[in-house]
Amino acid sequence: MAARLFSAIVPPAELVEELDAFLEPRREAERRLRWSRPETWHLTTAFMPEVGDRYLEPLAEALEQVASRTPAFGVELAYGGAFPMPPAAKVLWLGVTEPSVEPFTKLAERTRNAAVRSGVRVDGARIRPHLTLARSGTPVDATRLVQVLDTFEGPCWTAGELLLIESHLHDRARRYEVLERFPLDTGERERRWWAKGQSR
Repeated sequence: MAARLFSAIVPPAELVEELDAFLEPRREAERRLRWSRPETWHLTTAFMPEVGDRYLEPLAEALEQVASRTPAFGVELAYGGAFPMPPAAKVLWLGVTEPSVEPFTKLAERTRNAAVRSGVRVDGARIRPHLTLARSGTPVDATRLVQVLDTFEGPCWTAGELLLIESHLHDRARRYEVLERFPLDTGERERRWWAKGQSR
């Protein structure tokens, strides 16, 4: 049976706690919104709706190569948004600051290309970096909520690893399972090589 997978950057626990506390008094503002659980928050780089077992190993190897060649980068969540638009929202989200967009977009492109080279179909158009907070089956006016999200000022954090995650939609809890973690390049290898050379 094919697995429903995605690759993503996951925010640190400290940021999750801060954002959860920020949203707590605001979740009752629109009862038609289904708020995502904080432990599932992530920024998707590639969505792969059907991945057969035989593709898992080559996919993991390809993503590992991508991660090892991608420098770690800073991320800061900064403003609210909605798809398709705030007055008729079906998805409510937080975006990232401009300095984070370029490295994130490059990582997303590389992960998508790696998946395709592995024989895996990637769904969706070009990735726009965002962290999904809530969804609705019918359009809701989220204009006020988006304005509130604009006031959130989270700390900048370092995206240091890429995760491969399986989405279990058939579970009642709709749980996510982390299958693999791939460290991004922190420059540690170069520092070790330089230090080794200096010790000779």
